[in-house]
Parts: sequence; structure tokens; C-alpha cells
Amino acid sequence: MRVISFIVLLVACSVAGTYAQKYTASKSSITFFSHATIEDIKADNQKATSVFYSNTGDIAFIVPVNEFQFKKSLMQEHFNEKYMETEKYPKSTFQGKVSGYDPANAASQNITAKGKLTIHGVTRDVEIPGTIEKSGDNLIMKSVFIVKLVDYKVDIPKLMWQNIAEQVEVTLNFTYKPQ
Repeated sequence: MRVISFIVLLVACSVAGTYAQKYTASKSSITFFSHATIEDIKADNQKATSVFYSNTGDIAFIVPVNEFQFKKSLMQEHFNEKYMETEKYPKSTFQGKVSGYDPANAASQNITAKGKLTIHGVTRDVEIPGTIEKSGDNLIMKSVFIVKLVDYKVDIPKLMWQNIAEQVEVTLNFTYKPQ
């Protein structure tokens, strides 16, 4: 009887091991877009890192803020020095749980990530909608959400109110590979 129990336990652990998968981002893209009266602002960052555990839904990512690339170098300089203060706040992070994901389902799935988003040294509870789809062994996670600058104490000088919107649209695209 003990031998049978041990074999059942081993099989259960091996099945759980294949089902309880850790994924790391092999490719990342984070874009923010700000529509303002005078000029739209867009920046891209390909340097984020992330990990996702399909069995628990745990997810975390780190974004090096100074890696956002702008079309105009002066915009990038102002972003890093005046608004985001990247020497003082070099990274933005998210840590939370994904709900709505079923690893057995191969179709694109609507998900929600609930957790703590830290930007500019301010941490807030957020709920971020998105999707996950399988591509071979990989997972592709996508999301679009709004960040209000005032929520993260990013100050916009009164003189710049026509140049910079009070909120930005953030687009995340992560391709995860199994570990």
C-alpha cells in the first residue's frame, strides 16, 4: 500500500511540475503614449524583465525607466531629468496575480492582473486588463491601460500643460518562454 501511495505521489508531483510552469519574458515591449494639445509624445522600452508562474498566477515585472526611447532627444532628456527623475527612481515595478488564465486552454484568454504598481517611487493598488495566448510553448501577454500622472506624483509644470497630457496610455507586450 505504501508503494502505491508513493507512486501516486510521484506521478502527481511530476504532473504538477509540468503544469506548474515558470515563464520568463524573452521579449518585452512597453510603450506609452500621451496625447496633448500641442504635441503627442510616444516612447518605447524593450528592456523590461518579467516572470510569470502559470500555476499560481503570480507575476512581476521591472522596467528600467531610463531605457524609454523617444524620437526627440530633448524629450528623452526632459522625461528622465525633470519628470521621472530616473536617477532617484530608476525603475518601475509591478507585482501581483493574474486571474482568468487556464493553462489547459489554448485559446486567447481575457485576464486581469491585480497587484501593486510602483512608478516614480509611488506604489498603488491597480487592476490591469489584458490577454494571454499560447504560441507553441510560449505565452504572449498583452495589455493596454491608463496611468494618471498625478496618482504617481509626476508633476507637470503649469507652463507645460499643453505639451504633456495628465494621463498616458501604456501598452505592454511580453513574450514568455518556459523555464
